[in-house]
Amino acid sequence: MELSIYQVDAFASQSFSGNPAAVCPLPHWLDDSVLSNIARENNLSETAFFVKNGDHYELRWFTPGTEVDLCGHATLATAWVISQALGDKSASLRFSTRSGDLWVTCQDEVFHMDFPVKSPESFALPDGLTQALGLKAPITAVLKTDDIVIVIEDAAVLEALAPDFAALNAFDTRGVVVTAPGDDFDFVSRWFGPRVAVNEDPVTGSAHTSLAPYWSKRLNKMQMTARQGGARKGELQCEMSGNDRVIISGKAALYMRGTIYLN
Repeated sequence: MELSIYQVDAFASQSFSGNPAAVCPLPHWLDDSVLSNIARENNLSETAFFVKNGDHYELRWFTPGTEVDLCGHATLATAWVISQALGDKSASLRFSTRSGDLWVTCQDEVFHMDFPVKSPESFALPDGLTQALGLKAPITAVLKTDDIVIVIEDAAVLEALAPDFAALNAFDTRGVVVTAPGDDFDFVSRWFGPRVAVNEDPVTGSAHTSLAPYWSKRLNKMQMTARQGGARKGELQCEMSGNDRVIISGKAALYMRGTIYLN
């Protein structure tokens, strides 16, 4: 059996930036073990698989270690493949996922993803977390959704973080995101997720479903610019749209396309 595969840099206007995701169109769903093996073989933070079903697409996301409930950059990459490589020029693409129905539109090469908001709540800082992060700066807030969100005030401290990933793996959370006000952006962040086999994700769209509500309230802004990443970075726009939804937007660039051979 042969499958097409695309590697797309999401939240990027050109290759070698943003967050790379693999995208595999499927004629029908394969066994979960096969999907997991493909994701491990790709060794990217996310591999997206989709199957066309009538007027919408069924979409699933896998890290090298597990299936996840929501992934922003791989959704953006999937929308790029469907619209640009496969020629579906629908005004809006609907995806059926573990997080409900998601809609993506494209305008002037920018993809706009309509995601549910995750409202962060105050959370007690777990013992040892700052040491695992290598974080020595004062902390403004600690919040929790499916990630632990740590707010600091110095983007330079954020840039210099060098976490102990083995130590971070001991904390019971999907990931840990550290965020700060930006200089050229409304806010900046880095996301670490050794629990899901992704030590650091360059751009985590799903994390912005938690970050956008916090920064919107703090900055009193409905539309915000954001940048995420350490050595490799990407850029996003976030817009609070009401009804507990957030529009997360960005560009994408094709890096590679090929064929998977399943024996």
